[in-house]
Amino acid sequence: MSAEDGEGSAAEDVRTSPDEHLALKSLLGVWALAVCSPEETAAVEAHLPRCPSCAEEARQLRDAVGLMHREESLDPGPLLRSRVLDECLRRRPAHTPLPEWAAPYDAETARLDALLRDMGEAEWNTPVRLHWATGERTLTLCGVLAHLGSVDGLVATALGLDDPLGPGAPRTVGDRTETAVERCRAHGPPFVRNKWRTQTRNIVRTAALHAHEADLPVDFAEFRRPLRDALAGRAFACWIHAEDIATAVDYPYEPPAPEHLARMVDFIARRLPEAIAARRRAGLAAPPRRLTAAGAPGRTLRLEIGGRGGGDWYIPLDSPAALASPEHTVARLALEDTEFCRLAAGHVPPREAAAGREGDDEAVGDTLRAVASLSRM
Repeated sequence: MSAEDGEGSAAEDVRTSPDEHLALKSLLGVWALAVCSPEETAAVEAHLPRCPSCAEEARQLRDAVGLMHREESLDPGPLLRSRVLDECLRRRPAHTPLPEWAAPYDAETARLDALLRDMGEAEWNTPVRLHWATGERTLTLCGVLAHLGSVDGLVATALGLDDPLGPGAPRTVGDRTETAVERCRAHGPPFVRNKWRTQTRNIVRTAALHAHEADLPVDFAEFRRPLRDALAGRAFACWIHAEDIATAVDYPYEPPAPEHLARMVDFIARRLPEAIAARRRAGLAAPPRRLTAAGAPGRTLRLEIGGRGGGDWYIPLDSPAALASPEHTVARLALEDTEFCRLAAGHVPPREAAAGREGDDEAVGDTLRAVASLSRM
């Protein structure tokens, strides 16, 4: 650009007041997504030829949106969609914002949907191996999606949505999976994918409308969880099974965003006291060293999870109702965030987990095995 060109542009841009410039600049994100009103679109597009800085930002945003919606490739970074939407929503908050506790489910289902977009017809029949601490099973890619959708359906019904398996469907996770896998054999991949995708989007939208009902109980037949934990668990399952699919078709797949991974790690860590107690009742863990009344301090394990999704938790060892505290710590267990999650998914045997340990070796071993016991299909 010549000096004369630069001076001409500056002279033209004087016609826009500072307040008007800021208002138009704040619309660039939603303009790039093509969700402005007709009046806003006209104002932005009249402003861009007169303002080089806004024009350049608009070009970059439009290019990013084009990448976000491309159907043919997953090469752009997996967090591109989140970054673009976060920037747009920062400039113009959503009318119905998504609660933070629902964000991991939203992101993980969207990432799996992006992976499925790249699947060729033959790949939908690829055997996918699912394995957990006490068993394994091989399903087609369609079968894995049917399994995910059938269990997500229990969250859907808690939110007042239709059960994907219809009225009178079984309620246990195992029975629902069998029913869904059998039904998916009668339909092609596009039908199965669309049914799963539509349900996930409906769950996200309805969760946003029920943001004040984070403690709404979700009945999984074998257990009940508040909605916030149910969606953390379903986000975790979606990530793990997406990795199973990606492994089967030899496609790279990244872990969740750190803030979403942190919610999954916390969800798993908070389940450990009851998991240790359940294994003890089944004779699979060492008996308590001493009886501890509810709310009283008892032996404690310090769980240190490294990585950007990590943190520290104090786990009561002798009773789920005991008070865990640093002063009563008898052991320390350290793992990385993704290793901890894959152990909880049954993808890493306890004896092979890359863990740092100190103190009471029996307590550490019982805790590692309790983490793995949380896994299921």
